[in-house]
Amino acid sequence: MTSPLQERLPAIMDRTNHRACATVDAASSLDAALALASTLHTPGQRERYRRLLERAIEQADHALAAAEQERAALQEPEFAAGSERILATRMDACSTLARAHAARAEDALHGAGQLSLSAQRAPTREACDDGWRRVEEIVAGAEASARAAAISAAEIEAGSPRSKVARAARAAAHKAEVAARAARRIIEERNHAYTFHTDSGFSFGEGWYVAGAAVLAGAAIQVEPGKAGTPQAEAFLRDAGLSDHLQAYRSRPRAVKQTTEIVARAFKAGPSSAQRRLRAAFLGDVPIPESVTGWVDRRLAEAPAGKSCRKKVLLWIREGLHHPHRNTTLAELLELTELARHTGLVPVLTGDALPDGQVPEGAVDMTLFWKDPTFRQLDMRRAQLQFFEHLRRTHGLVGQLGVTTAGMDGPALMGLPTMYLTDTPNVRMREWVGAVPGYQEVVRESGYLERVRRVLSEWAAAS
Repeated sequence: MTSPLQERLPAIMDRTNHRACATVDAASSLDAALALASTLHTPGQRERYRRLLERAIEQADHALAAAEQERAALQEPEFAAGSERILATRMDACSTLARAHAARAEDALHGAGQLSLSAQRAPTREACDDGWRRVEEIVAGAEASARAAAISAAEIEAGSPRSKVARAARAAAHKAEVAARAARRIIEERNHAYTFHTDSGFSFGEGWYVAGAAVLAGAAIQVEPGKAGTPQAEAFLRDAGLSDHLQAYRSRPRAVKQTTEIVARAFKAGPSSAQRRLRAAFLGDVPIPESVTGWVDRRLAEAPAGKSCRKKVLLWIREGLHHPHRNTTLAELLELTELARHTGLVPVLTGDALPDGQVPEGAVDMTLFWKDPTFRQLDMRRAQLQFFEHLRRTHGLVGQLGVTTAGMDGPALMGLPTMYLTDTPNVRMREWVGAVPGYQEVVRESGYLERVRRVLSEWAAAS
């Protein structure tokens, strides 16, 4: 007749074998993962690395669970030797867990850093915030791994405080803690500001978006430091009443692309109110200085076509290194000039230099006006907007037309009817179509010039 102890022995042996196999498998999975550490930059390797780490943690957790069940079963003195083996298993499993969680915390730090960069570059606020929510989840995972590594290290120390295994577990737990803290700092140091670029390599017109987002939605701004245009940008923002929105420059700002959507949202909520607020901030309540009005008046008086009191339209010219396929072509400029003249409008050329240096017949050349010393002083940002405002108030400017260029968007926000030409729909700027009054997108498709003609005719007929 068998004893109760003999009856339980097969089940106990099964758990022992299961626990031993799980412990060995966990260590093997971890070793396989760590062997990939030098190749994580190659495609697919980091995902494989993460799967192996997760497998090692899962297997080690199973080994601990099996050891706990086995220890509960081995209460009789006859199983004292078995208890010692269980303790050894627990130490091995905890060692694997400490090292695996340390590796996972460091991997989470890497992932949080990479994702935070892409989140900041997201084109909309929603996409940006969604990316940062995922960063927060990754950081929470790093912190969970740091806690798990610390628990495993503490258990080893309790059983064998001076052993080599304990020292290795303590070191692993410390690495996990360092990685988790660094990951949390990524969240804490998130930069909510938009950069007002003053480097000539960036579009001058993007400053209108950034300042507009601050005026209409309270967005934080940082000015690119140490550039030739830095003092002028800071002066413009102060004059616009945005001093409280300025912060010290630091890395990882939000993507400026988000600001067009912010501006659009404010205009959709109340177009008249948004436009009034921007005009008050950007133009102020002081008269346009004589230096600006005199410069414009003289240039018009000197041009044969400019002496006319007829209504005028701005034709923008773009000539840039960024996306050169978007630059103005001479053929299209001549077509637009003729369309403007045939609808009774005087075309005023502005923006970059003429494609061939020759002013089309009947047009007024005000290209490169922004390079004149009048518009390069400390108040250059406001002075350039005043240039357009004076043309509108005094010289019958009724609208503007040209290829997609951010230079047009300052006057557009001030209320100047605008048509921008593009080969394909512009996802970012279409946010303003139907939101900013008078702002239209014209895709170069069949019949687009006829559409341009119709709008020009409407502008010419407007009172």
